[in-house]
Amino acid sequence: MMKDDRRHPFRDSQTDIETARHVPDTPQTRAPAYKLAFADSDFLNRSELRPVRLQLELLKPEIMLDEAGVESTIVLFGGARIPEPAKKDQARTQTLADLSRHYDEAREFARLMTLKSLKSGGRENVIVTGGGPGVMEAGNRGAADAGGKSIGLNIVLPHEQAPNEYVSPELCFNFHYFGIRKMHFLLRAKAICVFPGGFGTLDELFESLTLIQTGRMAAVPFLLFGEAFWKRIVNWDALADAGTISEKDLQLFRFVETADQAIREIENWTGAGQKRTDIPGR
Repeated sequence: MMKDDRRHPFRDSQTDIETARHVPDTPQTRAPAYKLAFADSDFLNRSELRPVRLQLELLKPEIMLDEAGVESTIVLFGGARIPEPAKKDQARTQTLADLSRHYDEAREFARLMTLKSLKSGGRENVIVTGGGPGVMEAGNRGAADAGGKSIGLNIVLPHEQAPNEYVSPELCFNFHYFGIRKMHFLLRAKAICVFPGGFGTLDELFESLTLIQTGRMAAVPFLLFGEAFWKRIVNWDALADAGTISEKDLQLFRFVETADQAIREIENWTGAGQKRTDIPGR
């Protein structure tokens, strides 16, 4: 990430960090106050520095994705617990075992989309997932199957979760703040694909839909894989019938079952059309 692209004659910060490591060892130089502020992790982790940490989490992936030439992405949301079909016998429930088919569809969708991405030199329509297991792994794996790169936006959780092995290492990021992570999912999004999942997937689904519904984000192809699952989890028609959303809000997304169907929907998308400015149900 480090580049010498400074446009000023001043001594750079990295040089001072290295120099400070070799100063004489005295009570003064050992004191916390003497540490360079930007190289002092204890200082940076103070509660008063939260705004700075938020900005750093926004800037680091943004700068590195720009340097990697990533111009647009295809977002894959989905459950970490959904196994690949070969391991469905290890699933905790029969429902999870049945949902394992979505692993293969996510993998195939990412493979097909990455083949298209490679035609742009890997700059457009790059697959981005949460970087974890399950559907996320399938998405990164499909991109690797096609010989392309993919992005993983991991997050520190109370239980250890390493990034899956298929994320491109140079495009694998780790977050502390859920909000900044979700912003990075959508900053370059050209399409959003949501596979069955749990609380985290539902959170990502509804925040993305809300941004589009309220005109805070341009409408993009928005696909829900597995109509039976999503209609069981959310009574979409009941929301419209109650008037808490409008009928046309149901046109913001489409149900799909297969990777091929999803590709066709994205290529021929006419659903949401224009950026939304009305906000019924808000």
